[in-house]
Amino acid sequence: MKLVNFWDDQSTLKLGAIDNDRLLDVERLMAGAGAALSAGSTDDLIGMGDEGLAALAARIEEALRDEALAEASALSLEGARLAPCVGRPGKIICVGLNYKKHAEETNSPIPAFPILFNKFSNALTAHEAPVRVPDVTAKMDYEAELAIVIGKTAFNVSENDALDYVFGYCAANDLSARDLQLRTSQWLLGKSLDGFCPLGPWLVTADEVGDPNRLAIQSFVNGEQRQNSNTSDMIFDCKTVVSYISRHMTLQPGDVILTGTPEGVVMGYPEDRQVYLKAGDRVEIRIEKLGELRNVLIG
Repeated sequence: MKLVNFWDDQSTLKLGAIDNDRLLDVERLMAGAGAALSAGSTDDLIGMGDEGLAALAARIEEALRDEALAEASALSLEGARLAPCVGRPGKIICVGLNYKKHAEETNSPIPAFPILFNKFSNALTAHEAPVRVPDVTAKMDYEAELAIVIGKTAFNVSENDALDYVFGYCAANDLSARDLQLRTSQWLLGKSLDGFCPLGPWLVTADEVGDPNRLAIQSFVNGEQRQNSNTSDMIFDCKTVVSYISRHMTLQPGDVILTGTPEGVVMGYPEDRQVYLKAGDRVEIRIEKLGELRNVLIG
């Protein structure tokens, strides 16, 4: 399933499902089919576990057999006001320098262990939401990333079992203020500015994605392709990342892991060709099976 959080006309956060090009109001769809809905967002649904997801999927499938009901529950996706597809992660954990060619373009050694840092909830923003260019940076950069969303409590899990703890995946943009990031040995300041973690456009359940390390990943700035790679180029693949983190801290349902970015970021260009993001730029992140995440920068 493809799941979204969206705001209705009364600014109430609601759970939606994507059916082809339609945004379905899941609460309205369930009510029309005579079923109750206890999940008001993807966060609620993640907390219900595998049984809750399976039950909802079955109810949606049944309700969609009634095309009149589906149409009555459908909203315009183009005009929808989406929220981040995961709204209340307890942790946002990021992996740095996790693509071989990205490490090479930045003249960095291949890491022996995953390099971990974090973002906070203030950085979360949605598909098509404007992102402000902070006046504290002159070097705002894009980073196309595959995000893992944890579905079950995971502590000390093996690599073989790690992906069983994943609820789903989405596209992310690990926006970075390079001058702030590299000001000290700690990257936090340059990574956690407001709006620096767009997630979306939707959350795709793990069963629809299959192998997360066989996905094309790209970024575009004002229509110009900047990154073009595949998640198979990760140094530490998704199962390794989930297992490694779980050996050091307990992962909880709703936690988000950003798995690193491929080559093609501004920081990787020769210095005389580095043109950082500015107000008015439109950044698009495209990941196979996960859709296209778009944001416009504002001053």
